Amino acid sequence: MFDLPDSIKEAIAQLSRIPGVGEKTATRQVLALLNWRAEEIKDFSQSFDDLLNIQKCESCGMYADEKICSICSSEERVSQGTICVVENIIDALAIEKSDNYQGTYHILGGVLNPLLGIGPNELNLDLLVKRIESHNVKNIILAINPSVEGDATCSYIRQIVSQDIVIDRIGFGIPVGGSLEYLDGLTISKALENRKQM
Repeated sequence: MFDLPDSIKEAIAQLSRIPGVGEKTATRQVLALLNWRAEEIKDFSQSFDDLLNIQKCESCGMYADEKICSICSSEERVSQGTICVVENIIDALAIEKSDNYQGTYHILGGVLNPLLGIGPNELNLDLLVKRIESHNVKNIILAINPSVEGDATCSYIRQIVSQDIVIDRIGFGIPVGGSLEYLDGLTISKALENRKQM
């Protein structure tokens, strides 16, 4: 039986570590890479080497090339006086992709979950309070997923933040193009809670 060279097997094994990439997909990708020119493979490899230089923004927790990310260093965005609090970086990227938000972000790194040992000290909550106090923050948007843990996290943030700060939570409910008959009870319940007068 034919056996692939060790270097190809190692590349397949490394690619298979990526979430959602199985051995078959990794094999196809590595074999496709072998059709690239040497310079293209070097550029591809270099882009992954450069990931070693990525750091987290000291202000919000977003990935950055410098100590402060481009969003937190934008005077225009900071001057909005709004911080959108999210669970993780992927959530911030999703909101940013909507191109409908002009303030800054704060990445918690999760939600409160005592069963998993995640309490307030495991999240970036102290940094959030410091940012609110040191900047002219007027409004906080909680873009935290609707779950028992997410709801508890939102309640906790409301307790530790000054009552002078306006705190909003993003709406949840029926997606655009969604049909009521296919939605679960919790989604419909959230949609009814977040109804607006016309």
